Amino acid sequence: MKVLGKSKAIVIYGPPGAGKGTQADLTANHFGFVHFDTGKYLESLIYSPTHKKNAIIKRERNLFETGKLMTPSWVLSVVKNRAEKIVKAGLGIVFSGSPRTLYETKNLMPLLEKLYGRRNILFFVIKVSSKTSIKRNSHRLLCTVCGSPVLYLKETEHFNVKSKCPFCGGKLFRRSLDKPLIIKKRIEEYDTRTKPIFAELKKRGYRLFEIQGKAMPFEVFKNIQKHIYN
Repeated sequence: MKVLGKSKAIVIYGPPGAGKGTQADLTANHFGFVHFDTGKYLESLIYSPTHKKNAIIKRERNLFETGKLMTPSWVLSVVKNRAEKIVKAGLGIVFSGSPRTLYETKNLMPLLEKLYGRRNILFFVIKVSSKTSIKRNSHRLLCTVCGSPVLYLKETEHFNVKSKCPFCGGKLFRRSLDKPLIIKKRIEEYDTRTKPIFAELKKRGYRLFEIQGKAMPFEVFKNIQKHIYN
């Protein structure tokens, strides 16, 4: 683990299956930052038994299950609250896929600038084709115990939900979202609601780097790593 002298805020974008979570984990582990996986965090909220009958949670759960983005104002309030706690602990933060809309971006950036300074905020866009996105997600398996994703490789293409996790031996499962029709809807949401953020960030002078995501995760990370060090 390499601890940088100054904490940073790293935002990693990409369509479904681009490897955002994997790269965020690698970045957080290498630099001593905290990976705030907004997708997993929000998912845990909308499926929490405590909030089961909450009208707002029901609304957000319905959006999530149909492949649509959740309500930006609600997501923003959750993200800001969590980000402030991480900063107060004196830690850098890595977002995977959030903020997802222009509304969230315009309202979150002032807070991140205040907490980290503009120079210490970096954006990465991992690029993969729609074909690659659908293929990766359709075959994606996750572990119920350690949460690790199983890379879809020649060595693992025979894996299914009856197989064991190669990392801890736990049971594997497929997410209900990882169906071709829902994946296509999520890609459409990314194209229409998230991609416009990139032009806005460039216009405002933020540092944004495009990274090809078809390579193996460690190769993608090398490209991210060199920009963080610079």
